[in-house]
Amino acid sequence: MKDYSSDKILNIALSGHGNSGKTTLADAILFFGKATERIGKTEDGTAVMDFDSEEKKRKVSVSTAVYRMETGDKAVNLIDAPGLFDFSGEQTSAIAAADTVVTVISGKSGLTVGAEISYEKAKELNKACAFFIGKLDSSHAHFYRVISSLTGKYGSVICPVVVPVIENDVAVAFVDLTENKAYAYENGVKKEVNYVISDEIAKMREIMLEAVASTDETLMEKYFSGEAFTKEEIISALKSGMASGEICPVFSGIQSSGNGIMLFNEILFNIAPTADKGKIKLLNGDKEEFAEVGSVGEAALFVFKTVADPFVGKLSYFKVISGNIKSDMRLKNSRTGEEEKLTKLMFIKAGKQEDASALSPGDIGCMSKLGDVKTGDTLSSSGKVKVADMDFPLPGLKFAVRPKTKGEDEKMALGIARLLEEDPTLNFYTDKETKEAVISGLGEQHIDVVISKLKAKFGADVELSAPKVAYRETIKSSARVQGRYKKQSGGHGQFGDVIIEFSPTDSDTLVFEEKVFGGAVPKNFFPAVEKGLMESANKGVLAGFKTVGVKATLVDGSYHPVDSSEMSFKTAASIAFKEGIPQCSPVLLEPVGSLNALVPDEKLGDIIGDINKRRGKIVGMNPLSGGMQEVLGEVPISEMSDFASSLRALAGGRAKFTLEFLRYEEVPKNLADKIIAENKSE
Repeated sequence: MKDYSSDKILNIALSGHGNSGKTTLADAILFFGKATERIGKTEDGTAVMDFDSEEKKRKVSVSTAVYRMETGDKAVNLIDAPGLFDFSGEQTSAIAAADTVVTVISGKSGLTVGAEISYEKAKELNKACAFFIGKLDSSHAHFYRVISSLTGKYGSVICPVVVPVIENDVAVAFVDLTENKAYAYENGVKKEVNYVISDEIAKMREIMLEAVASTDETLMEKYFSGEAFTKEEIISALKSGMASGEICPVFSGIQSSGNGIMLFNEILFNIAPTADKGKIKLLNGDKEEFAEVGSVGEAALFVFKTVADPFVGKLSYFKVISGNIKSDMRLKNSRTGEEEKLTKLMFIKAGKQEDASALSPGDIGCMSKLGDVKTGDTLSSSGKVKVADMDFPLPGLKFAVRPKTKGEDEKMALGIARLLEEDPTLNFYTDKETKEAVISGLGEQHIDVVISKLKAKFGADVELSAPKVAYRETIKSSARVQGRYKKQSGGHGQFGDVIIEFSPTDSDTLVFEEKVFGGAVPKNFFPAVEKGLMESANKGVLAGFKTVGVKATLVDGSYHPVDSSEMSFKTAASIAFKEGIPQCSPVLLEPVGSLNALVPDEKLGDIIGDINKRRGKIVGMNPLSGGMQEVLGEVPISEMSDFASSLRALAGGRAKFTLEFLRYEEVPKNLADKIIAENKSE
């Protein structure tokens, strides 16, 4: 495959809601671009872009795929992003790497939340935008209803370009409004067909002509004078309007049969901005600002995706920001400051790679065996260029994870570490309190794919469970108790005797003091008493949780000049703790989190109801732009393990939240009794 200059390269991402037909559209684009020999299907495992074993097994896209194809005098990097919310981090990467984002909509489902999010993310990153309305071979599809939704939502920016000819509620041909001719795909060939100009089609063309006229004063004058536009004028106006964001063209077609896709390819590849016109968001000090590709003034690239492979090693997908990138170059990582030698450059063709000699600004490729390079890293000659961080969603669903086979903790940890390299929306840590390994992700399907990859790629078979909650124990009253330890077994014995006062205090640990008079307990035994109390506090008397908020004051005791030792006083202190704390009205405490949720106005009541069911309380609400509300609350963390899934279901994927530890509060008695009973049985 030959190298192309930036003005001959297109980077196009297909994004949108799950099950809208993105991957089949990608296969159809590749087929009509003569890159493949047939249109693959997700459901039978033949889709080119769904090459991963997990995707073939599940019949759904779970990761971003890239395919480099040559068509005419251009090279197209086609990027297929998953639509399921559990894999929205992949969508973030795909949009960041693209210059044009085509939001795919099912004619049956209409304008969904996933499509809205796709469009909004693309606009935020200054990408050229288009829509494709597909699956029009079904009588349940309604093209004009979808167009109405788009214009109602986004206004005059919506510009129909390819619209269907509908007979008996099914699309049979597609009209290229730039020349007002209809075509159908028959036996591998695009054929012009006769059609009746319906009122809907005439209205669509008028909308397109108005949009085209608005991009240029000369065209506007021509439009108002009643003069016809040439196809060349229309294409030129669509191209400039798409690059400026004034026009968002709308295409249509049938992905599975390919009808309409040839028109889509021909027009989109002519009007989509080339890589030299792309924009990238850079970090300039503390400010984020957009810069044109190639404007940095030095060789630079950023890694937008990482693939962990147990055989090939780490594969880094990157986009060139500036300069020509060649093998054996040395670039510095802005995050680590370390220099990286670029190994063999490759173009990406879904699950395969093809050697590349050099990549121009704006182009996309991959490399293997880069050192400490992660998704989101920027490499440049000076090491000072930094692409702004991609806005990845935060993981909210947590599970405790352990190997099914004893002794394979290291294998599990190494496998997860490799998967963390490729997935910024995955998190893994060991809870210091519960000693459990905890994995968190965006949803149940996300975690399920991770667990499946662990086994298939790294031989680590694991099991999941709900993570334990780090409860605390404390006291509400005071008591004075004696702890006495005496043991005689021939020779020197053991003797320790302490009197300790336990009382509540405001502290996140146990506080030790001594008020011993007259040498009843020698000073050299004070540290042993404190150690005995501290160790006992790590495993409380109610359910074995850490005891906090307790002041233990050593006030008296006695000792034996021969038999007393540090060990005997440490043991005596432990006895005092175990006998004294039950006399001080011990209670169980639970961690409470500070919740900040951004939710749609229309779902506010449902989400507040869900928070209330979790024993949460709302402490504030703030209206935001775009029909959103900020909800501030306090909720027991034990009730939040599945909140991410519940929030997604309630808000259709349009809500997000953060939860941070706030404080500990007393557990209601009925729940506390249950927790205590469960932990004692363990």
